[in-house]
Amino acid sequence: IITLSDLECDYINARSCCSKLNKWVVPEVIGHTVVTVLMLISLHWFIFLLNLPVATWNIYRYIMVPSGNMGVFDPTEIHNRGQLKSHMKEAMIKLGFHLLCFFMYLYSMILALIND
Repeated sequence: IITLSDLECDYINARSCCSKLNKWVVPEVIGHTVVTVLMLISLHWFIFLLNLPVATWNIYRYIMVPSGNMGVFDPTEIHNRGQLKSHMKEAMIKLGFHLLCFFMYLYSMILALIND
C-alpha cells in the first residue's frame, strides 16, 4: 500500500515500484496456497473456505500475466486504465482480509490452549 501510494504521489518511478511489488508476488502465492492446503489437511473447513477464494485469485492473477510484461505489476501499464487505483483497492481488501485472518487465528490458538 505504501509503495503504491508513493507511486501515486510521484515519490518513486513506476519501474522501481513495480520491481519492489513483483518480488513479493510469488512468495504471496506460495504462502497463501500452503496455508490453504494446511487448513484443508487439518480439517478447519470454515477457515479453508475463507482462504480458498483469495488463494485462487492470487494464482489466477499470477498465471494470467501477459507475455512481455515484467510481472503482475508492469511499469508501462500501471498508469493506464486506472490500474493503479485497482491495485490500491486490491491491496486494501487484502489488508482487511489479513487482519481478519490474524484475529481468527489468534482466537483459534487461544481456544486450543484453553481446551488443552
